[in-house]
Amino acid sequence: MRVVSLVPSWTETLLEAGINVVGRTRFCVHPAQSIRHVPVVGGTKSVDVERIASLAPDLVIVDREENARDMGLRWPLLDTHVRSLADAANDTDRLATALSSPALADQASRWRRLLSMPPRTIGADDLPGVLSWWRRPVMAPEQLLYMIWKKPWMAAGPATFVGDVLRWLGVGDLHRPTPTPYPGIDLDQVDAATTLLLFSSEPYPFQRHPQALTALGFPCALVDGEKFSWFGLRTLRFLEEVADDGSGLATELSP
Repeated sequence: MRVVSLVPSWTETLLEAGINVVGRTRFCVHPAQSIRHVPVVGGTKSVDVERIASLAPDLVIVDREENARDMGLRWPLLDTHVRSLADAANDTDRLATALSSPALADQASRWRRLLSMPPRTIGADDLPGVLSWWRRPVMAPEQLLYMIWKKPWMAAGPATFVGDVLRWLGVGDLHRPTPTPYPGIDLDQVDAATTLLLFSSEPYPFQRHPQALTALGFPCALVDGEKFSWFGLRTLRFLEEVADDGSGLATELSP
């Protein structure tokens, strides 16, 4: 089958599984060696419909969290909606069935093995996936905020895929319920003495502003946003590495 994937997480997953991906978005950047040969058809919110037509796809893959609802697509669609590890397992299984892929079926089984494990018991200051600690906590935090945007400040709440990853990693009790999945945050109303800020490396480039973010006065770290939010093979491998490491510590954790 000829597949156009408009979801960066799935594009990487499909290519690694040997699926014939003939079109992608400009945000689909993994795996680096093979992605360059796949034509770009637009972004995740708007696409060049005629460009897609020229690729003659048998199936177009979209996700409700990633893509705009009305993109003018007139081909058979597989619409995923990944908000948890269980969703990742189920939608990987759907892809495996639709594409007759044993490799994707194996990935779905790997997700279910992870789901059968109890959550990790990791302290917030030992969290895997940290790229750099800008200010370590001096005391155990009472809550954490996973920051994804600036101007306005926005966070990923517990009812998201990121939130479920944090739950599985053992810090779900610090990730308090929010009124919406991706709430706006007024940091002036947040207690800097008891709150840990995790700044995601994407979609906002927080890594460019370490001094300004540290100056906010919160304990804070830059985390690998792809490992926490790319709900295909990338996050699966990340969590498997954590599960295989008896201590739960990631090698990239800064001193």
